[in-house]
Amino acid sequence: MTTTESLFRVAVICGSTRSVRVGPQVTTFIHSTISNHLASPAKAGGEGTTHAKPAISLEIVDIAAFNLPLFDEVIIPQAVKDPSGYAHEHTRVWSAKIASYQAFVFVTPQYNWGIPASLKNAIDYLYNEWTAKPAMIVSYGGHGGGHAAGALKTVCQGLRMKVVENPVCLTFPDRQFRDSCLIGGDLALGEAGSAIWDKEKEDVVAGWDEMVRLLG
Repeated sequence: MTTTESLFRVAVICGSTRSVRVGPQVTTFIHSTISNHLASPAKAGGEGTTHAKPAISLEIVDIAAFNLPLFDEVIIPQAVKDPSGYAHEHTRVWSAKIASYQAFVFVTPQYNWGIPASLKNAIDYLYNEWTAKPAMIVSYGGHGGGHAAGALKTVCQGLRMKVVENPVCLTFPDRQFRDSCLIGGDLALGEAGSAIWDKEKEDVVAGWDEMVRLLG
């Protein structure tokens, strides 16, 4: 089956689980940016011609919805070749969800120059469900979250994932925006007239296109 005949399911993973958070807003912004890109014609070679695009289903996955406890499996995930080998139902549910996707866009805040413990925990529950699949990393924070992106890239490489070379790092545009993030305020991302991260959309699209090539 060729790429154009396949349906690739891609998860946009919200990596924040704070009870007051803006992670879902940022994740939706990334999802919308990619969705708009997918809906636009891809020009090739000249006006009137287009590239055939792979069929892609793009879905948001919020790790907070899975209520995963601190890793509590009895054997290491790398040794589990079948979901029935997991000891707990919450792991089997998480495994089935992640196994159903062919690629991932991780959206993570930066906590003390690293990724949230909840995201690392969710990743560490599994191994074979991640292995060999493409991954794109989007970070956000007062300084763009580059340290968190680097840490997550190392984790993905440890899982033998095919990681997009350059992460997308979204910097808070000003102090007011930062303060709104801290209290889970409305960031007005993607609303009419909003120019927040407008230029960074190009980086999102470039990273996405690279990841799609890794799917081929």
